[in-house]
Amino acid sequence: MSYRRKDGYWRQAKKEGYRSRASYKLMQLNSTFRLLKKGDAVLDIGCAPGGWMQAAREIVGDPGYVLGIDLQKIAPFEEENVEALQADITRSDILTIIRERKEMFDVVISDISPNISGIWDVDHFRSVELSEKALDLAVELLRNRGNFLVKVFQGEATRDFFEKVKAHFSYAKISSPKASRKSSAEVYVIGKHFSR
Repeated sequence: MSYRRKDGYWRQAKKEGYRSRASYKLMQLNSTFRLLKKGDAVLDIGCAPGGWMQAAREIVGDPGYVLGIDLQKIAPFEEENVEALQADITRSDILTIIRERKEMFDVVISDISPNISGIWDVDHFRSVELSEKALDLAVELLRNRGNFLVKVFQGEATRDFFEKVKAHFSYAKISSPKASRKSSAEVYVIGKHFSR
């Protein structure tokens, strides 16, 4: 808690009513890469506690739609065009579950993280595994020329994962927003203009 008191983004999130400081990461990444726009349908994978969903809803506005999915239960949102599903993205029927809400999406975003073990190699490879699952879902659910954003912990498998993203998008980049903690090993992989 002492670190949080010193963390400007954490305090700002509390003050401005965001569910997590991560909201600012999405805002900063979107400002740089223009991944989401008004009217987009957005899928947020690993959405708890909902900070990215809030930021995405602000960007897409009333004409848009935001669907979040997470193992944890998410407190509901007031807006009618924001929904949260409690489900495991590794389920064999996850595509069917998502498509019951929305068939295709303009943007797939994911700030997903494994349960941290403290063993660096284990956490890195679990992170990549989850990010690859998010990519698999994006490939199935994105409209042509759609966009993708996913967090991954840096390590020896990051480059291979990045190459997998590049194979599906005409533009790919690795970035780290200012709101990421300086001590964090997370980076964000961006894919723009999906091609089937």
